[in-house]
Amino acid sequence: MPQVTGGAHRMLTVGELSERSGVAASALHFYERKGLISSERTAGNQRRYRRDTLRRVAFIRVSQRVGIPLAEIGQALRSLPDGRTPTKKDWARLSSIWREALDDRIASLQHLRNDLTGCIGCGCLSLRTCTLQNPDDTLGDTGDGTGPRRWDDAVEV
Repeated sequence: MPQVTGGAHRMLTVGELSERSGVAASALHFYERKGLISSERTAGNQRRYRRDTLRRVAFIRVSQRVGIPLAEIGQALRSLPDGRTPTKKDWARLSSIWREALDDRIASLQHLRNDLTGCIGCGCLSLRTCTLQNPDDTLGDTGDGTGPRRWDDAVEV
């Protein structure tokens, strides 16, 4: 795409994209290495980004903010036709897909919050009173060793 000074097709430098998006240039380079955004190169090998990259970066940041891993964000972006920028309709579709995982994460955090008062946070799984990891010291009978090893199994959502 040609660079048109001051026009609607003017490409953004990495500095401009960083300033406009609030995302560090190093993070933008990382996103590019991961295939989340793309740039074109000038004759002097400088990166130039299409203006709609701002929306892609916003999509990435909001997705990360709600806890979506970059790998899943990348899958979502690759699912868009012709690598286009996500629309409001795309966000609605993708967020409905991600909602179940977020609900599970919220339930897990609520479980942690509700039982946190009884936890001394030392990682010991042999306490008889640990309602988070080892209710009734059941792990002490397994002979599997000590230390925090059963958190995901102990949390029921």
